[in-house]
Amino acid sequence: MKPEHEPHTCDASLARAFDFLGKRWNGVLLGTLVGRPATFSELKRAIVGISDSMLSDRLGELRGAGLVLRTVDEGPPVAVTYQLTSAGLALVPALRELASWAADNLPA
Repeated sequence: MKPEHEPHTCDASLARAFDFLGKRWNGVLLGTLVGRPATFSELKRAIVGISDSMLSDRLGELRGAGLVLRTVDEGPPVAVTYQLTSAGLALVPALRELASWAADNLPA
């Protein structure tokens, strides 16, 4: 017997986006970097519950995906900052829409 309609599927690009952004802390880190660059310690203070090793791992993943840029200022003192790349900035409208939807539809 032939099915009456096509089975439901999810767009592969959307699935990849949620697989990456849905990984714990990735979306939160991107959202934290909206607006201005931040140092590792600023990010650590801003994101309650993330360990140093997890923050380092996630920043590495975001850098590898081309969403975050790491800049070293030799100082003194040496300072390392992280900021969104143009690809990361392209996500800002979607992040803002998700935040707005969550505020309206998800319990606090």
